Amino acid sequence: MALDQSFVGRSYAPTEPYEVGREKIREFAEAVGDANPAYTDPEAAQALGHPDVIAPPTFVFAITFKAAGEVIADPQLGLDYSRVVHGDQKFSYVRPVRAGDRLTVTSTIEAIKSLAGNDIIDIRGEVHDEAGAPVVTAYTKLVARAAGEA
Repeated sequence: MALDQSFVGRSYAPTEPYEVGREKIREFAEAVGDANPAYTDPEAAQALGHPDVIAPPTFVFAITFKAAGEVIADPQLGLDYSRVVHGDQKFSYVRPVRAGDRLTVTSTIEAIKSLAGNDIIDIRGEVHDEAGAPVVTAYTKLVARAAGEA
């Protein structure tokens, strides 16, 4: 059954603040194999004009995808997560994520469409800092495969 088009434009409440820690940034940079010293050395980051270490660009996925989970779990939407695959991910940055940031995410359903029996849902995650200033927007595309597909 196709997802309800009336959900397009629906926004969900902002998440609780997520405090970005230096150690989380370091662990993430190591996990993705990025040795950029701005991710681990405060002096290197400061030399580039940042107040503290910055996170690799995809670091924010951990908090934006968790926020998108509220959309996914919305029983009124009716998305069958057992059939979902991650279709695409994009980020649009205003500024880098920094150690010490306290970030919230507001998820909005941007589009829903059906294609060959598959439901495709686009979710925009607006990430703001503690002062309410925008930091990054994450665009997540999820595909709920049609019933009967392996």
